[in-house]
Amino acid sequence: MNILKRITVFILTWEARLVLARRKPRIVAITGSVGKTGTKDAIYAALSPSAYVRKSEKSFNSELGVPLTILGLQSGWKNPFKWIANIAKGFMLIFWPGRYPEWLVLEVGADRPGDIHRIAKRLKTDIVVLTGVPEIPAHVEYFASHEELSKEKRSLVLSLKPGGTILLNGDDSRMRAMHSEFRALSITFGIEANNNFAATHSELMYENGEPTGVRFRMDHEGSSVPVALKGALGRPRIYAALAAFAVGKVIGIDFVSISRALGELAPSPGRLRILKGLKNSVLIDDTYNSSPAACLMALDTLKEVNGMKRKIAVLGDMLELGKWSAEAHRKVGERAAQCADMLITVGFRSRAIVEAALDAGMPEGNIRGYELNESARAGKELEWELRDGDLVLIKGSQSMRMERIVEEVMAEPECARELLVRQDEEWQDR
Repeated sequence: MNILKRITVFILTWEARLVLARRKPRIVAITGSVGKTGTKDAIYAALSPSAYVRKSEKSFNSELGVPLTILGLQSGWKNPFKWIANIAKGFMLIFWPGRYPEWLVLEVGADRPGDIHRIAKRLKTDIVVLTGVPEIPAHVEYFASHEELSKEKRSLVLSLKPGGTILLNGDDSRMRAMHSEFRALSITFGIEANNNFAATHSELMYENGEPTGVRFRMDHEGSSVPVALKGALGRPRIYAALAAFAVGKVIGIDFVSISRALGELAPSPGRLRILKGLKNSVLIDDTYNSSPAACLMALDTLKEVNGMKRKIAVLGDMLELGKWSAEAHRKVGERAAQCADMLITVGFRSRAIVEAALDAGMPEGNIRGYELNESARAGKELEWELRDGDLVLIKGSQSMRMERIVEEVMAEPECARELLVRQDEEWQDR
């Protein structure tokens, strides 16, 4: 971090702390290695009909992103004049008598040791949500072990006010251990039946033979509410919805209202979102980012869909895995051989995916491999390959720019700015 960025972070953080001290909003803070943004969006949807709520935009979850959310400002990217304007706006907000949100829903992330700990010291949260830390999580490259990363994630609990509540993904073994430690303060959510908030009878929804979403029943202490989530697939959406119900319970929002709000929630771009593809194909756009657990879950989702003629997995490199990279890519390759009829990879790390898929029995003729920065070419050649009735999962880490593949094969490329990730001018120029 250069000196100008450090100064900017310091000033915006100072401004954000003064705004919090003066306005005293209630805060939900969310962290974990998977599903943070979807959980943030679901909680925002549950709260917003009954309160004035602000959530982190996009993935503003860093030491800089969290103050920007508190102050209601946009990133200045590389424009120094925009950052100067942000600082001026933040200063005015300290004394501005206008309306401020009653609730803040903040996403908090960690790239390096100490990131969350520093943020936690500056927040006073009412509810902390931990979405889970898988065996090989995302952004583990700069941590000595996944246990160290898990410890960093749980440091967000330091921000909890007296009388606050911790919400934990009870399907995650590390979160279950935390529940045992903080039993008087914590509530669990998950698909397994022993959670305080559990999803039962989950199934995919279809229309004209194509998947349209997922539905389930939310069970809690004898209450059972039907939930239908449209436009995207996968367990992450179910976990996010369950966390929203748990937040609603804590603050007194009825479950029927939450179910209705979640049913109207449009899925975030690039997160297992269902899109129409060329040649009557169906795309599962999961291009926001990738990690081993999320990629395996996405492949399982691909396998779960019935009625499609052929299933294609288009997978890019998973980054920031450090010494776990080769093992993680091989696990993905093994799973891809079980879930897909055809495999397309992008990036040199993904050669391990190809090797593992071949070892697991996928025919060599069903595999295509592309080098780094060849996502656009992969998309054009995928367009030639597509057939009526294909189901295509597209996933990779941010820097792999896998959304470019989606844009090549989506039925409505004119809607890319609305439907896909990384459509800002700053991203388009990279």
